[in-house]
Amino acid sequence: MNEKQIKDKTQETFLRHQQHLQRQRDAIAYRMKKLAAKQVEMTRQTNEVKDKIKKKYEDMKRVLDEDLRITLTQLDMEHEATERFVEERIEDCYHLTQELDQELANISAQVKKDTKQMDIQAAETEKRISETLKLTDPDLIHTDQFKNEQLLSLTINLLLFIRSQVPVTKKLFQSYAADVVLDPDTAHPKLIISPKGDLVTYTDTWQDVPEMPSRFDTTLNVVSRQGFSEGRHYWEVEVSGKTYWELGLTYPSIPRKGREEDCWLGRGRESWCVEYFTGDYTAWHGGVPHELPLVAGKQFTRIGVYCSFPGGLVCFLGADTMTPLHCFCAGTFTNTLHQAICPGHDNQGTNWKPLQICDASRSAPTL
Repeated sequence: MNEKQIKDKTQETFLRHQQHLQRQRDAIAYRMKKLAAKQVEMTRQTNEVKDKIKKKYEDMKRVLDEDLRITLTQLDMEHEATERFVEERIEDCYHLTQELDQELANISAQVKKDTKQMDIQAAETEKRISETLKLTDPDLIHTDQFKNEQLLSLTINLLLFIRSQVPVTKKLFQSYAADVVLDPDTAHPKLIISPKGDLVTYTDTWQDVPEMPSRFDTTLNVVSRQGFSEGRHYWEVEVSGKTYWELGLTYPSIPRKGREEDCWLGRGRESWCVEYFTGDYTAWHGGVPHELPLVAGKQFTRIGVYCSFPGGLVCFLGADTMTPLHCFCAGTFTNTLHQAICPGHDNQGTNWKPLQICDASRSAPTL
């Protein structure tokens, strides 16, 4: 093959690469359009549910005004979490289109590069495109329409039966109550798990327990024996008298050993949690803290955790009044989820009380 033939072949390869990049860029632009449409659709669906619920609540008496506010706040939080997730995916697509535009602009300058290096670059670009398309698939993002329909149905029933003592969201979440049994084989050696697996207590004494790969060795965590990978689940934990605790959900892949930050709940991509420490609440996921100033200083008897696989949601609530604390949108969960608890250290002698898992299908007794 003479020099001219080599040059022609190189030019032809670069032209194909340029055309391929242009097609991929068009696909990313189309994906952005689909994501934007998804965002509009979710807003419409949420607004429709809110409007229907508002009309039903207009017929209720003044004593139900607080229940209306909490119900709408719950819907808003879930929608905002999902909307933030979509906006992040749109931003991912936007950054990738900028990178592709730069590569398209530099195509003419790459003619002198050999074909092998060009193939390597093309493979890397193809991998980034493939990963972005996979992460931004609109079909993986769902609003929990079934829950919204159930919520609307319950508000209609509320007009007929006027259950003023029970917030409508409480009745809904109670129908998703999950049985939670803590796994002692995962508990840090300074944690004591009750025989029923429903109580976890911190102690200064290192327990004589067998070393296992599943056991946390530096973080004061314990996870549930059974996980779940579909449906909707709700559980509650008694936190009264505590000054420090963490509650949440985790994949089995959360690191168990060593002092890495990812071992703590919410500090890695494997887990979600809300932390309470001396009056302040913070939601964590992926190492990113979300301070919750609206509930700072409030003390709840119970904390509720709701998870929806169809909706891709993890929501935390002050279960006494069903006050929304924070809601995460995962888009889609990639593994089995387990309930996770950290009762915290003694916190200068103020945090010795245990954390107890409650029967979430029943309301807490009132005094």
